[in-house]
Amino acid sequence: MDRLTARQLYDGVHERMALRWVAGMRGESRTLEPGVAQSRRPSLVGYLNVIYPNKVQIIGSEELNFLDGLDSRQRWEAIHKIAASQPVALIVTRDQSVPSDLREVAEETGTPLWLSAKRGHELLTWLQYHLARMLAPKLTLHGVFLEVFSIGVLITGEAGSGKSELALELVSRGHRLVADDAPEFTLIAPDVIDGTCPELLQDLLEVRGLGVLNVREMFGHTAVKTSKYMRLIIHLKPLREGEEIDALTRLTGDTGHREVFDVPVPMITLPVAPGRNLSVLVEAAVRSHMLKSKGIDPAQTFIDRQAHQMRRLPPW
Repeated sequence: MDRLTARQLYDGVHERMALRWVAGMRGESRTLEPGVAQSRRPSLVGYLNVIYPNKVQIIGSEELNFLDGLDSRQRWEAIHKIAASQPVALIVTRDQSVPSDLREVAEETGTPLWLSAKRGHELLTWLQYHLARMLAPKLTLHGVFLEVFSIGVLITGEAGSGKSELALELVSRGHRLVADDAPEFTLIAPDVIDGTCPELLQDLLEVRGLGVLNVREMFGHTAVKTSKYMRLIIHLKPLREGEEIDALTRLTGDTGHREVFDVPVPMITLPVAPGRNLSVLVEAAVRSHMLKSKGIDPAQTFIDRQAHQMRRLPPW
């Protein structure tokens, strides 16, 4: 989502943040856009700032006391300056009494004015988290996304390569399904990619010959997971007749990276051929990836042993 309206924001957080919409209903279509925030000094949400106005302005006790300390003309100018910046919303904290002039200006200008029972720092922390996720870049990739040995693994490959059948076997072996066919990924931090399932596909897995299966109903609630950080991609590649694997790849494996949101995600390519137990190979690939992330590389150990052995041989 590249923009968020005041109505969408309110609907998404009003229960968690105990919000009530008290004025300015006409402004429900005002939008938050991440590109606008990047060119401004403050963040999308913050405490009341007249000089560098935030898109969501939080008005706590100190901010109300600041307004009360102004003379009538200064107060009028400050409130109208706040409204003139066209914030997406103003939020008064701790169920404090909303000043009548602030309410009137909100109604006149169509500025959403919300009242919350929460304290200011709670609103600030949650809204920053919520907006960061809602406005983060999103991408849909073709494949099956699972949790294997606590690692988020995206299985990709050509149509008919057996991705869903492999996912079904992995789920039956105790691993968990996140999303089939079209998992959605969100860049929630510079190097953290979170994968989720579209609501339409929740708990569902399509297997050729069996149709659509409900994994939660078949294997229980622990067989599915709502989201997971993507740490590894396993690509299924059909092994063509007569195709040979070079010696180095046989030693080190077919490993590399795939750029997702300009983040290099480790990728392992597994040849698919009749008789290969892909579920065992995927589990081994994930275990191997976990060991390599800890600095344990069996291929390099073998190469070092071989080099050491050759150094011990007498010269010709």
